[in-house]
Amino acid sequence: MNALETKPPLPPFTNETAAQKVRMAEDAWNTRDPQRVVLVYTPDTLWRNRVEFPQGRDQVQQLLARKWAKELDYRLIKELWAFGGDRIAVRFAYESHDDSGQWYRSYGNENWEFNEQGFMMRRFASINDLPIKTSERKFFWPLGRRPDDHASLSELGL
Repeated sequence: MNALETKPPLPPFTNETAAQKVRMAEDAWNTRDPQRVVLVYTPDTLWRNRVEFPQGRDQVQQLLARKWAKELDYRLIKELWAFGGDRIAVRFAYESHDDSGQWYRSYGNENWEFNEQGFMMRRFASINDLPIKTSERKFFWPLGRRPDDHASLSELGL
């Protein structure tokens, strides 16, 4: 990352730019491509993700590769919760299944902090997993980006 490179939208965030940043993150994560996803983080990014505390893009990429190797058919929805200055708070839910076919809906909150160039420096996530029946699933779009007309978390009652 060179000093001139930026990842718009840049802080300080407005409601519109914060919501745009959240949707861009959701779209990237729904690719399930660790090499692509890590490019929005600073090279020295600090994370808390469940019980892991990766530091830097390499460790984050390794975490994401492990994650998506075991969380199969992963589909994620993120929603803006709050924002201010260079920080954004997000709530999210995703559905995936393990290699035995057991489906889960994972709920969580993330706190993000960005540098002046729009790269995420810190990501702190708290996540809870709920085993669900196949009949309880709510996320059915084809793998990849969630369609614009798909219900949000609030619209789904989540």
